[in-house]
Amino acid sequence: MFRVLGELPADFADSAVAIGKFDGVHLGHQQLLHELVETAEELGLAATVLTFDRHPNFVLDPENVPKPLIGPSQRIDFFESLGIDALSILTFDKVLAELSPEEFVSQYLVPLRARVVLVGQGFRFGAGGRGDVVQLKNLGTTHGFQVREVSHVEVDGHKISTSDIRALLDQGRVEVANMLLGRLHSTVGVVEHGRKLGRKLGFPTANLARSSEGYLPADGVYAGYLTADGVRYPAAHSIGTNDSIEAVPRLLESHVIGRDDLDLYGKTVVCEYVAQVRGWAKFDSIETLTGQIAADVARAKKLLDE
Repeated sequence: MFRVLGELPADFADSAVAIGKFDGVHLGHQQLLHELVETAEELGLAATVLTFDRHPNFVLDPENVPKPLIGPSQRIDFFESLGIDALSILTFDKVLAELSPEEFVSQYLVPLRARVVLVGQGFRFGAGGRGDVVQLKNLGTTHGFQVREVSHVEVDGHKISTSDIRALLDQGRVEVANMLLGRLHSTVGVVEHGRKLGRKLGFPTANLARSSEGYLPADGVYAGYLTADGVRYPAAHSIGTNDSIEAVPRLLESHVIGRDDLDLYGKTVVCEYVAQVRGWAKFDSIETLTGQIAADVARAKKLLDE
């Protein structure tokens, strides 16, 4: 996938462009991107995504910036997996936020040599959201591109949204979140050295760095998978502060079920969430904690086997 900085290269095809935040790449976003790829293939164009490096609220409403559902590298990987040819990531700053609809089109769509532009239902753009799909179509007539408005994807009559998926994860309802995402939600990060408490208790864990990408669901234990070096292992993931032992920052630890011989330190791993085993709980003794861990791992294995 080609990263666009300014204009497309002269030897690159003209483009079909999808515009959006794509902050979750959920089923609604995927519908738009699938139509983008199909349109590009039909017309011999480059399937191009025009998106932003951060949530617009960083500029428009700094006190209400939602935590990202996926990280930058995860989003790029999803774009590549969906067949996107080119990607233009704009820095969402005050200058961009204050552009008129005409300026936005001239500065960012014209250099991409857009021939078709795809946007989600109810799309707004330009300073104060003054531009709408009708204005975009009018500008398309001037600048030589068509506009297609892609309908929302709904479940039970409700539009799929990143904020709803985040709320589900906050409740530990990863199964429902996964359905709206069209994939297993995941966290990606480097395994770092921890206190090795899990190993002492007989359940060694991979401790993911706090710089990991991918929104952490509610504190608790989850059945899922850990992928390292291209191998996908059944796993039990624990999210929390471990204040049964001592107060530490919120983190993700993952135990590969049935394996105590893996050396994952320094490796980048992917932890996928399948189902919640239980919510957060505090234990008064190491013995009680050890017994609960054994039960959690057994329950996680059963859920994955099912």
